[in-house]
Amino acid sequence: MGAATALYSATCYALGKYSNGNPYTANLSAVVGLSGWLPCAKLLSEKIQSVDNAANRAASLPILLCHGKGDDVVPYTFGEKSSQTLINCQFQDVVFKEYDGLGHYTIPNEIDDLCAWLTSKLGLGDGHSSS
Repeated sequence: MGAATALYSATCYALGKYSNGNPYTANLSAVVGLSGWLPCAKLLSEKIQSVDNAANRAASLPILLCHGKGDDVVPYTFGEKSSQTLINCQFQDVVFKEYDGLGHYTIPNEIDDLCAWLTSKLGLGDGHSSS
């Protein structure tokens, strides 16, 4: 449920409110979802279109989705469809990475991709040296 919660937060950020109408005041810099799915996907486009400035907020939020093709908990197609739905709903900075043979767990290659993406999107660098 972690990725679903992260993607729900991304949609709330874009809309400026939770699904119950309460204000969403968190400021997100990036969203990551590993082996997940997008809740309320069927209603998202209509909601984005109905809220002033939601498309601009959606467009500015970087999202990384990673999914293994061997996931038997959350099917790979759910991740793929979630990515496409976000792109179709004005989220313009969505990256979807697939991993052959990966189940519902992480592997070093996926974590390396995640770290590189976060470093790039958040402007993190080699500013810290290990002693």
